[in-house]
Amino acid sequence: MSIKLSYLYRAIALIVSFNLLLSSSVKADVILHAFNWHYNEVKQRAAEINNAGYKKVLVVPPLKSAKSGCAWWQRYQPQDIRVIDHCKGNKQSFAAMIATLRQYNIDVYADIVLNHMANERNNSQNFPGSSALNNYQSNAGYWNNQKLFGNLSNGLFSSYDFHQPPKCISDYTNVGDVQWNRLCGGNGDKGLPDIDPNNWVIQQQRNYLQSLKNMGVKGFRVDAAKHMTNWHINQIFTSSIKNNMHVFGEVITNGGAGEVEYDRFLKPYLDATGHSAYDFPLFQTIRQAFGYSGGLSSLVNPQAYGQALPANKAVTFTVTHDIPNNDGFRYNIMNSTDELLANAYILGKDGGTPMIYSDHGESGSRDGNRWYDYFTKSSIKKMIGFHNAMNGKFMEVLASNNCAILFRRAEDGIVGINKCGSTQYFNVSTHSRFKWYRHYRDVNSGNNEIYITSGSYTFALPARNWKMWQVN
Repeated sequence: MSIKLSYLYRAIALIVSFNLLLSSSVKADVILHAFNWHYNEVKQRAAEINNAGYKKVLVVPPLKSAKSGCAWWQRYQPQDIRVIDHCKGNKQSFAAMIATLRQYNIDVYADIVLNHMANERNNSQNFPGSSALNNYQSNAGYWNNQKLFGNLSNGLFSSYDFHQPPKCISDYTNVGDVQWNRLCGGNGDKGLPDIDPNNWVIQQQRNYLQSLKNMGVKGFRVDAAKHMTNWHINQIFTSSIKNNMHVFGEVITNGGAGEVEYDRFLKPYLDATGHSAYDFPLFQTIRQAFGYSGGLSSLVNPQAYGQALPANKAVTFTVTHDIPNNDGFRYNIMNSTDELLANAYILGKDGGTPMIYSDHGESGSRDGNRWYDYFTKSSIKKMIGFHNAMNGKFMEVLASNNCAILFRRAEDGIVGINKCGSTQYFNVSTHSRFKWYRHYRDVNSGNNEIYITSGSYTFALPARNWKMWQVN
């Protein structure tokens, strides 16, 4: 679609109705969140990832973190950002993974942690600590091979590089409290040492990101972006670092416009940085829509009401790693069927960059390994195939009610989602909307199911199911 035509359709949508939704995103490729995978696992399954239709892979934070125990949360407690070394890989395996994925034209996105360092060594604020420095010297050959930048003979951060005095966050709606004080776990936990953005710190964080970019990383997920000032973020992400990179932040909210966390944290982050972000407003809209008292009509155009991010700023999802793995967020877990239907929505609709979460064992065992290798699920792969085929094609919502929603992607694709326990029927006008005398194939079954020959057509959406039809 040409830019002029895109703006024409957008103008029509504003004047006539909110039912016509258009593409404003140039980064619609699907991200696989290979959560807690070893870098070698990602490398070994590169062909499988490619065949499933993914174009990006988000991997565990490339830094030094604890090897003992290998709990998932340890990856988010940095000990040193000058080297890559943890139980899920090192710099060599990270580089080999990037090289292999590049052969399939798949980009690597790095999960990065810039807000804090690890809570360890009796709350020490010297990083990486004397024991690590001694190890760097006694095993210089190994550690030089893991180095991204800097002089490993010296420490990286001291108490001068952290907010003082140490204090836990007490009010998560207070901007100053959230962005100055520590993330703590309760029961006397001293919390994660919260980094102060002085000139030394900012330069080291720039060096870190530039080193990853030089290795071939194409995107950054900014962990705990809500806990950093936008000034700090903008100081780190220089124009040279951001150039040709997809940067998106984790700013958790319980909704969109009018919700306190959105108004105080997410909207200012988007406005000040120009980055993208997890679309928590849309996620909450989806949860409510699939809830007992909600309706799928609320998914017609949530952005119009501030309940979804602009398409070119949105990383859309149905589950993030915190939701199943962090007790404070588990209330957000959706019914498994509803989650699948919600994935049909984010992969079928126009706009945003969808992300599919897929863990490997340890982190998902409490839910029966529900998301173990989720990226290989047949229905998800078929949805991604539809998404990739429809990339850039405009969207029009044809019909909706509390139970179901039906929309088209230009004349080439149709999506129907039904959350209720009975078949839903929508009779719609076909004029200038579909290709007549052409079969539309159900991407799930492979059968030709729709053949339009007149000015109206009745679509049947089966109970608790999704449909994607693609013109042959």
